[in-house]
Amino acid sequence: MSTTNRSAGNPGTQPSAGTSTASSSNPARLRPGSVRASMPLTGWRTVDLLTMVFLGAAFGIAYWGWGLAYRVPSEALGSAFAPISALTYGPWLLAGVVGGLVVRRPGAAFGCEVIAALVSMLPGTAWGADTLYSGIIEGLGAELVFAIFGYRAFGLVVAMLSGALSGFLESIWELYRFGYLSTWQGSWWVVYAACFVVSGVVLAGVLGWLLTRALARAGALNAFPPGQELRESRAV
Repeated sequence: MSTTNRSAGNPGTQPSAGTSTASSSNPARLRPGSVRASMPLTGWRTVDLLTMVFLGAAFGIAYWGWGLAYRVPSEALGSAFAPISALTYGPWLLAGVVGGLVVRRPGAAFGCEVIAALVSMLPGTAWGADTLYSGIIEGLGAELVFAIFGYRAFGLVVAMLSGALSGFLESIWELYRFGYLSTWQGSWWVVYAACFVVSGVVLAGVLGWLLTRALARAGALNAFPPGQELRESRAV
């Protein structure tokens, strides 16, 4: 069974309807983020499920660690102007972006982010069940962007938009959940949301895209579209 949208090693196989038209015989045409998952998109393979869980668990451990480490930079920024502390929140959005970029199937971004939130809760966090609620909201934000593009585009711009929407939705939730709507003036809400979006773009979108490419170069994603993109871009 092909791991992506075309059968590698069989030059006579034609791309199925709705798949990428990039040709392995012309690698210059292949763009990073242009290869879709094998059709049908809802036909999850065992390796897709296992990888989503593995990525979610790995990010969940990292989330827990960042929950301890972020306080120093966050409090330093917050002491200058409280809303800009959101510039440090982007790493918590990474799982959704990377899950979507790697697996490229409906639900991958959402599932990866929620699993990461659940795993980060296991050792105990200062936010309790709110950690899961945030994971759901952030995962929805990341997933929506991939869905808007029809699960056809997975490049840097899409990754940045995914991180941006994830951060924006989470900022709205936090403004409500932590009482900032009643204790801050309106201009502070805007700054908080904007800083969350910027952090999502840079620390989740750009960083997530770079991490996915690094994993592909290391050979960890050979069974996934990012691995195929790398192989075909190197074809001669």
